[in-house]
Amino acid sequence: MVERAEQKSWSTLAVITAPLIVLLGSASGWLSNSGYGNSWFAGLDKPFFMPPGWAFGVVWPALYLLMGIALAMVLAEPPSPRRRTALTLFFIQLALNFAWSPIFFAAHDITLAKYVIYVMAILAAATAGQFYRLRKPAGFLLIPYLAWLVFAATLNSAIESLNPGAGTSLLG
Repeated sequence: MVERAEQKSWSTLAVITAPLIVLLGSASGWLSNSGYGNSWFAGLDKPFFMPPGWAFGVVWPALYLLMGIALAMVLAEPPSPRRRTALTLFFIQLALNFAWSPIFFAAHDITLAKYVIYVMAILAAATAGQFYRLRKPAGFLLIPYLAWLVFAATLNSAIESLNPGAGTSLLG
């Protein structure tokens, strides 16, 4: 009975967190004109392993959904220093996630976007570790996200290599 009450607690939170993260992530991409509909991006040379545009529209909402469920599981845990650390890491990496599309697609800063995704991946790995220590399934739910971030960082780096001078720097 206690397990059922605990499950209801995080699942009730997930009804809010999962759609909210999907919505915010989608808004970040949409407002940044991300994807092949962006004429600047469409004109860039892409690596041979670049997925078709539709794949991003399938993968990202699924990853955001998993992130929202993992977040709900951790939010349902009793307050503790570890929970606070896990949530801080989660929200910092999520802010970087939402910033990546505007940096890459709107500002055309391929290099800064690369560094942002590197930091995001490191923080997401630390988040997954903290989530795992609090609630194992929450940590496991972040593994597909981590795998995709590594792939996305590889794509970002390859696009930078194939298109020297194609972007503009926000830093100088």
